[in-house]
Amino acid sequence: MSDTVSGAVNTPVTDAAKSGGSDAARIAEVKAWLVSQFEAAGKEVPDFEYTPLSVGHLYNLATVSQAKTQAANIIAADFRQKAAEYRSQAARIKEILENMGLAQESLTSNVVSSAHVLANVANLLNIRDTELSSFLVAMGDISLRKTAVEEKRAKVEKESKILLDYTRKAIARLTYLKSIHKQLEDDVAPCQKQMEDWKTSLAVMGSKERQYLQQYNNYKALLNRVGYTREISHGVLVEMAEYRKELEKKTKPILDTLRSYQDLPPDKALAALAIEGKKRQYAAAEKYLEEVLHSALATND
Repeated sequence: MSDTVSGAVNTPVTDAAKSGGSDAARIAEVKAWLVSQFEAAGKEVPDFEYTPLSVGHLYNLATVSQAKTQAANIIAADFRQKAAEYRSQAARIKEILENMGLAQESLTSNVVSSAHVLANVANLLNIRDTELSSFLVAMGDISLRKTAVEEKRAKVEKESKILLDYTRKAIARLTYLKSIHKQLEDDVAPCQKQMEDWKTSLAVMGSKERQYLQQYNNYKALLNRVGYTREISHGVLVEMAEYRKELEKKTKPILDTLRSYQDLPPDKALAALAIEGKKRQYAAAEKYLEEVLHSALATND
């Protein structure tokens, strides 16, 4: 009954359930169907209210159940007829084999085993007879299916190898990335310490820069106050010092001579002449020094 219920649930209400027959006739038919079904199950029909909705569903269910029961009876009768035909054919074949001396009782165990193997192979190959052509067709079909399966297997193996290669590469890359990540994590603390040191150094350098800029401005203001110009450079001063040394070398003999005159007895006329001569020499040396300084300054300009 469960089969009929499940089959009726998915079946739409028929035209007979909608409009065929009167309500009383349908209720009587439903009751008769329920009684037959519950008696077949060994139970009594439970009491319930026969409403138009329930009667319509039960009438539809009864219609579908009766149709399926009729179809099942037809199929069962067909199976019984085929079974009778198969039994009759088996009896006829057995009689023929007995007349030919090929009955199963007279056959050896090897022949019986071979026959059973042949029958099993025929059932396995899903063929209806044991003709050689049927076996060849079935074997050909199996060969084709085997070839198709082998092709699919080769394709799947190829794809599996490609996927395995991709997987190995992905694992290698993942391992490499993990090692890099571990190395970066290990380098975080030293890098942070180094960054802190750099920040401290930058702060110190910034302070020194401001200090040096202040000193530079102070020195610049001082040079402006004393009248420093670009013509008074280190090179010019060095060159003038060298000229001074050369002049000292030239004037030293003259000074030594003048000092020697201090030891002479006083003679006003000679002393005056000597002094005038030394004055001229000294004036010539000063003039030479001025010319050298002017030439040095002109060269630097």
